[in-house]
Amino acid sequence: MATLDVLLHPVRLRILRTFLDGHPATTAQLRERLPDIPPATMYRHVAALANAGVLEVLDEKRVRGTVERTYRVSWRHAEIDPADKATMTADDHRRAFTAFVGGLLADFDQYLVGEPVDPTTDGVTYQQAALWLTDTEMNELLTEIRAVVTARLGRDPDQDRTRRMISLIAMPART
Repeated sequence: MATLDVLLHPVRLRILRTFLDGHPATTAQLRERLPDIPPATMYRHVAALANAGVLEVLDEKRVRGTVERTYRVSWRHAEIDPADKATMTADDHRRAFTAFVGGLLADFDQYLVGEPVDPTTDGVTYQQAALWLTDTEMNELLTEIRAVVTARLGRDPDQDRTRRMISLIAMPART
């Protein structure tokens, strides 16, 4: 399992987020998706993720005297395992949540700078609901949400599909 330091670096988080749709990518393709990241920085962070087992090599081929690797995320290595999560301090959780929210803000800002922007037509939503649930009911809800999202992962892009980011935050709320 990956450590917080590997996963919570801002550049590595951005790289990982490009893989959320389940499609593999080469470093060159990642650079196209994240053109503001300098090439040397991109290669260094892809290597760090690969060395940690978070990215795995799906394919290798020779291109102009170098080896081009196609990567995919090894999700079992890209998450903090329950035992490690149980030992995280409040500050560790704050760092992780801050990184997550920062990613949401970056995604939304990227959307807003696109042309044209039409949140209603584009299906943009941000809302919050308070539910009274037992621990069992909460686990059932999360299992259902995972199943619904997982069933739609890996679909190929085409002219009728828009890449959409779905995010979920769940926490107890003090009343």
